[in-house]
Amino acid sequence: MSKVSDTAAAVFDGRICGLGESPLWHPARQELFWVDLPNNGMLSASGVATNAWDMGEMVSALGWIDEQRLILASETGLYQFDINTGAKTRMCELEADRPNNRSNDGRADPWGGFWVGTMSKEAEPGRGAIYRWYRGELRQLVDGLTISNGICFDRSRNRGYYADSARHLIFSVELSPDSGWPSAEPQIFLDLSAEKLVPDGAVVDAEGCMWSAQWDSSCVVRYAPDGTVLAKLDAGTPRPTCPAFGGSNNRDLYLTTAAYGLDNVASTGISHGTTLVYKGVVNGVAEPRVQV
Repeated sequence: MSKVSDTAAAVFDGRICGLGESPLWHPARQELFWVDLPNNGMLSASGVATNAWDMGEMVSALGWIDEQRLILASETGLYQFDINTGAKTRMCELEADRPNNRSNDGRADPWGGFWVGTMSKEAEPGRGAIYRWYRGELRQLVDGLTISNGICFDRSRNRGYYADSARHLIFSVELSPDSGWPSAEPQIFLDLSAEKLVPDGAVVDAEGCMWSAQWDSSCVVRYAPDGTVLAKLDAGTPRPTCPAFGGSNNRDLYLTTAAYGLDNVASTGISHGTTLVYKGVVNGVAEPRVQV
């Protein structure tokens, strides 16, 4: 395994998010997009400009379709979003039969699909699920989760991962090499309950190692494909939420964070809710395009 750069976190964007989530490096635009979930916001930044959009509802997860369009997961469904005009076009509803639920973590898979998790707005036990959008079909893959999270993919091993943050568990699932649909029952990859670690968002690097943001632990942890801890990066703020690789060579690790619940927690140099970057950490993988 490659040695991880011991670079410290730097502030990439100083705008404060109540709950920053779903960082997405758009490879065609060389621009980072992310959401501020409780404030119905989506933000972006590149080397030359910053943007912000009021989405009118909570948006929790992003993927890219082409240079102009994103896919968004929101409280009510999956949408195509035109970056230039701000227009949203609904692709499908999401859990219309569960009005107290909302979307949560999500990510594109290497086959052109898009996975998205859900949860109760009050985090009621067992009310969440995970779905996959693929070639015009939305199919439920997992049910009975409390806080669905950590969706990411290891293409070389045809493996997917997801977490249930409330239960301190990360799962792995074998995927069909042809279509990306699950080909076996999920298995527990990591049980972090003894340490009371809370796995949040995650991403996989070019060597198949998972980077897991750990809520209330001020860090991002790199796990080998067998679950061994390989490295830990300090976030400088208690509530990191989700990492993503990007930059011109996909070696930079971006990290969203949350200010939520930290009003009385003093900052130690990095403001809670800012978006961070670790430069030149390790080789990442470009985020795949969602096929619609």
